[in-house]
Amino acid sequence: MVERINYKNLPTIVGPYVHATKYLNTLYISGLTAMGSDAQKGGVCLQTEEILSQIDRILIAEGLAKNNIIKLTIYLADINSLSKIREALFAFYEGALPACSLVEVSALITKELHVEIEAIIALNSNE
Repeated sequence: MVERINYKNLPTIVGPYVHATKYLNTLYISGLTAMGSDAQKGGVCLQTEEILSQIDRILIAEGLAKNNIIKLTIYLADINSLSKIREALFAFYEGALPACSLVEVSALITKELHVEIEAIIALNSNE
């Protein structure tokens, strides 16, 4: 059975989707942005830190750790921003490097957003 989840400790969803979907032993996290947070009008580094914090809050809510992250997909409005967010990414991973894709996009939902990140999380790291 598919379970659709909105987390109360994340910014309210604006649109026809949920924060995450659970199916079998996998949690699929929707593309998260800094929208609705204090970081919304900040730079790419601040927005990245906010999004990673949101992912961390989801992991905590699910009783999981960062080594459960299977894959991240990062969408950047400016590919040249990658060097600016690398430090935040490495600090977040704490050595548990996931698979990762990076895509430059022409725009995100609003012009003030610079980055969006989605994730695939293993619900059981013993499998």
